[in-house]
Amino acid sequence: VVRPSTGSNTTAYYYVYGYDGTNVTDAKATANYATYGVLYNWTAVMNGAASTTANPSTIQGVCPTGWHLPSNAEWTELIDYLGGQSVACGKLKETGTTHWESSNAEATNETGFTALPGGNRNVDGLFDDIGSYGYWWSATEFDVSFAWSRDMYSYTSYVHILNSKKDLGFSVRCVRD
Repeated sequence: VVRPSTGSNTTAYYYVYGYDGTNVTDAKATANYATYGVLYNWTAVMNGAASTTANPSTIQGVCPTGWHLPSNAEWTELIDYLGGQSVACGKLKETGTTHWESSNAEATNETGFTALPGGNRNVDGLFDDIGSYGYWWSATEFDVSFAWSRDMYSYTSYVHILNSKKDLGFSVRCVRD
């Protein structure tokens, strides 16, 4: 676990929200690690693999054996299947306010995805948005500095599709092969 003051597009970085040290054992002992896991920059997520637009993706990246990182096309297929951007977030988010802010709009978690608001590590090297936002990488880059991502907010059922700076720290959702 490394938390430099600025990110990188070319060096893999892993973060645990709110942990500023470099000791992996200490990072894994935090409540945020137990609940939200790790935030990764895009280089770390890809683990040396090149971008893909394939559906399904064949990029294992940081996922365990038998799993892969979803491509932008896979995320789009999921969101379309759930009725589109305007309603998919509610169907993916954990219900209630244990982790999401009290405005957890239209959350049904009918898919069992149980999206959590793990926040992010922003461009200033600071942790931000835990409890109100969740951000997830895809295995598809937009260009040399940006990759496609999805984010979900506590106050809406809308899933946002973004091209985000690769040096940001976001969550990952792996898909079984």
